[in-house]
Amino acid sequence: MGDLHLHFQSMLKSPEQLHDRVWKNHEERVQKNCAKLITDEDTFVLVGDHSWGRNLSECDQDLEYICALPGRKILTRGNHDMFWDAKKTAQLNERYQPRLTFLQDSFATYQDYALVGTKGFTFEGPFYIDSRGRIVGWDEEAEEHAKKLVSRELERLRKSFELAKADGYRKYVMFLHYPPTNILEERSGFTDMAEEYGAEQVIYAHCHGECRFHDSILGEYRGRMYRLVSGDYLKWKPVRVLE
Repeated sequence: MGDLHLHFQSMLKSPEQLHDRVWKNHEERVQKNCAKLITDEDTFVLVGDHSWGRNLSECDQDLEYICALPGRKILTRGNHDMFWDAKKTAQLNERYQPRLTFLQDSFATYQDYALVGTKGFTFEGPFYIDSRGRIVGWDEEAEEHAKKLVSRELERLRKSFELAKADGYRKYVMFLHYPPTNILEERSGFTDMAEEYGAEQVIYAHCHGECRFHDSILGEYRGRMYRLVSGDYLKWKPVRVLE
């Protein structure tokens, strides 16, 4: 599951969390559903946008909330996780392990699978729309900046795959926060890398709100299973991806 967007100590920044009914008491719904569906022996991966807190002091209660959920918790970074500096992931792990594992430039394991993940990135516009709703152009300067971020995230993802491969793993599940493609793409560097290493599944979030649920790949595509796990898309029920 992704996109919990907790805010026990910080100010809300998203209007949809204030007004969309699916977000009403979502923290309680997550707790109840996790208690029903997850045991302490399960591994629960949370794929980004955990907290609105800008630093650890503003998201301590949010992370304690996640600690209290059942299962072994593995967290990947989201675009709103300001508390998490990728270069200081080791410090987060020192502070919270074994209750939480923050996954960055490394991999975790589940049975004979390596779990690899990074925040990812994709170009999200602005897109220019004509009177018929067709995309007729986009902000090319913003697109160039996005390409740099995509390249950086692909390097991080490859490092994780290579570390897992060097340790003898050949079965992979790949986790992103951003979707693997944008609305203009059928393939991307992320889908190509999933195919290169033979990842069986690609799990992503970020696309929340009904108008965004179909922004990227859903279901089986080129031999891989693509799953959207944004919390509101799942109605706050974590989805099982491996037995």
